[in-house]
Amino acid sequence: MSFDSRHFLATVTEAPGVYRMLDAGGETLYVGKARRLKARLASYFRGALNAKTQALVTRIADIQVTVTNSETEALLLEQTLIKEQRPPYNILLRDDKSYPFVFVTDRHPFPALEYKRARARHDDGRYLGPYPSSTAVRESLSLMQKIFRIRNCEDSVFAHRTRPCLQYQIHRCSAPCVGHISEDDYRRDLDHAIQCLEGKSEAVTRELTRDMETASEALEFEEAARLRDQIQQLRQLQQRQFVDTGSGDADVFALASRPGALCISVLTIRQGRLLGARHHQPTNGLDLGPEALLGEFVSQFYLGQPREIPSEVITSHPLPDAELLAQALGEHAGKRIRVTDQVRSHRAQWQELAHTNAEQQLAGQLANQTQLAKRFEALREALGLGQAPERLECFDISHSQGEATVASCVVFDADGPRKSDYRRFNIDGIEPGDDYAAMHQALTRRFRRLADGEGTRPDILVVDGGKGQLNMAREVFAELGVSDVMLLGVAKGSTRKAGLEILYLETADHTLDLDATSPALHLLQHIRDESHRFAITGHRTKRDKARRTSTLEDIPGVGARRRRELLRFFGGLQGVRQANRDELARVPGISTTLAETIHRALHG
Repeated sequence: MSFDSRHFLATVTEAPGVYRMLDAGGETLYVGKARRLKARLASYFRGALNAKTQALVTRIADIQVTVTNSETEALLLEQTLIKEQRPPYNILLRDDKSYPFVFVTDRHPFPALEYKRARARHDDGRYLGPYPSSTAVRESLSLMQKIFRIRNCEDSVFAHRTRPCLQYQIHRCSAPCVGHISEDDYRRDLDHAIQCLEGKSEAVTRELTRDMETASEALEFEEAARLRDQIQQLRQLQQRQFVDTGSGDADVFALASRPGALCISVLTIRQGRLLGARHHQPTNGLDLGPEALLGEFVSQFYLGQPREIPSEVITSHPLPDAELLAQALGEHAGKRIRVTDQVRSHRAQWQELAHTNAEQQLAGQLANQTQLAKRFEALREALGLGQAPERLECFDISHSQGEATVASCVVFDADGPRKSDYRRFNIDGIEPGDDYAAMHQALTRRFRRLADGEGTRPDILVVDGGKGQLNMAREVFAELGVSDVMLLGVAKGSTRKAGLEILYLETADHTLDLDATSPALHLLQHIRDESHRFAITGHRTKRDKARRTSTLEDIPGVGARRRRELLRFFGGLQGVRQANRDELARVPGISTTLAETIHRALHG
């Protein structure tokens, strides 16, 4: 059976990460990294490919994805997996014990940063390094050229230029070859780049901050803006990479679940380095809660077969018998083992990364075409239809005490979520908090367009709510003369537990009884949860946009001095908004608690 790339790509995230291409026997063919996983993987199945890449694609039976926090983390993990698994389609570098360096000559008025594999005895210049790999050198050089616009051309090319090259046009070079920058200014930028390569980027940032303030006071706003951009790029460079912290052995377990499906992802961390992720889909025949299920899985993972046990086990949920499990694992491994879900700093980043991978893997599992077909067929049988429905739409309402009300419309078809057809409706002109009026307005706007011949008519309309929401949908249908769309209301039961929903079919006095294990119910729960997620995301975006019209002055505890420190540290308000909590806490005068307050005020 050939690999179904279309359904696979429909579930892949746009986040950075690493992908492993596997053959039919489960062996790794190729390991790659990407800034945007979906775009990179899509390129293998679209357009013209060279012969070798075509040969690789024809052998693909499965693709496993590991999401990372940044492209740099993906690069580190990629190199780890290549060294460990040595896939046949990757470039495998020979270990010749010769480490790469960055070289800066003393013989040229405008030196370049050069890549060199080994030191030469008679070079007049300076070597920086050694670096662990040639990839690390080239990544470092690319960053320095991007931030400080250091030239990367050969001396022979430099000597014969009469006009700036493309690197100047894309802001990767200051064009010293044609006199666009003085020797002193170029040397200052070069010294800054060298200091960053030596690990002194904080000192460079402070110097650039002073220069930016001086330029601003002198009304040299273009120069101040250029320095501000350099400061922001340096702050990103200084951001700690949690995929490789240098210390710590841990396994990180994260559980993600949806009606009828669950996934547990396990990240392996050794000596602070992420070595990889594995995903498991255990059965839950006893309908255990996530804490109990994860506890049983961890026990069987280590005690059911010989396996290395690290000194720390981190879980996404608190385990019921964490102390007992830690004691048992300690006796089994002959050392002290810590089992915890309460972690901070880089361990919290590992925990979050494991959860992201579990959610991503679960999305792919739910989009499996065979499972979807079973769910649509089960819904057809439950509703007594002649053929399976081709299109389902679900509406939900989200607001905060009447503020920033948003309605969502999500669409499912035989391929699962059809995100290109998702729509949001900003609700205005109603009494704050009136969900019925909000539903009436959203449905009226949606189905009036259908009456005008715009869009595709659904077979079934699902509304997230009880009798009131269903009656509101019936009222809209009566007003617009819609008679060929089936109505289905999904109301939470008294305990609000998944599997105990009340389903109203067409009218409030006609309920549909489905078992908690029914694939038809799982499909309805899935579209209901997706509409809820989509509505909340839109509501938060709308609410936060309104609240961000205020500045730092409105944040409690942030006075004039702290505002000044924040703006200096990040080079402007945009840099402050892009910073995470840990970065905010590094600003002089900003405590961890205040950093949390600032981040919450700027991001909701």
